[in-house]
Amino acid sequence: MDIADKVFVVTGAGNGIGREVTLEILRRGGVVAGLDVDSEGLADTAALAEGFDEKFLPLTVDITKRRLVEALPKKIEKALGPVDGVVNVAGIIQPFVRVNDLDFDAIERVMAVNFIGPLTLIKTFLPGLLTRPEAHITNVSSMGSYAPVPGQTIYGASKAAINLLSEGLRSELRESAVHVTVVYPGAIGTNIAANSGLDMSGVDTESSERKTVEPAEAGKAIVEAIEANKKRTLIGSDASTMWWANRVSPDLASNLIYQGMKDLLPPSPVKD
Repeated sequence: MDIADKVFVVTGAGNGIGREVTLEILRRGGVVAGLDVDSEGLADTAALAEGFDEKFLPLTVDITKRRLVEALPKKIEKALGPVDGVVNVAGIIQPFVRVNDLDFDAIERVMAVNFIGPLTLIKTFLPGLLTRPEAHITNVSSMGSYAPVPGQTIYGASKAAINLLSEGLRSELRESAVHVTVVYPGAIGTNIAANSGLDMSGVDTESSERKTVEPAEAGKAIVEAIEANKKRTLIGSDASTMWWANRVSPDLASNLIYQGMKDLLPPSPVKD
């Protein structure tokens, strides 16, 4: 897909990967309506997009609120033109605890942001995308969707739902001009824990064993995948390693992840 002059909706545009996707699209001649719940973050993105003022529309929106999302197509088309692509980047992780210790409020929030939100964006914009000469839907999943991360089981489940949503959409849209890409990042150097409202003080999340990809590199990879109409793309050596390990032996992949991440979990409950 040629990015130039195309209009994209990017969620999570106020920070991290979403911000970098936004900036990369703008650099390649595209137009972006950037969505985020964080108005200050969006203002920072706008400042970084200096020189692209007429091509960037920041919109403070909670993607879990369906009525707010459903009002977006008319607003965006009036300001920028018809939408050609939707990039679902926004996502949150759960507290690093076992399912047994995770309350339902946290479960529902993760599923709302990571699955229901992207689905709402897709349902809202797909009718318009189907009228375009060429269009694109990009869904950011996670390495945790195919290789289980202890303490992130519900997060992984929400991203696994994104996987099948993406694959099913691609099948349903096979005879249309709408392409679908699903992105599998590994560890990316973003502030996702804080953006998820988690206190990670006292937890060693910066271990040298957990090498991360810079958000700018991830953003560039995602935009390049859109340009190439790739069906799937992996970001980071960890994502690639676990992708193939999982195909050789799911148990092997699960054990490798557990050994590397188990220290983030509270101690296991001990029976008296």
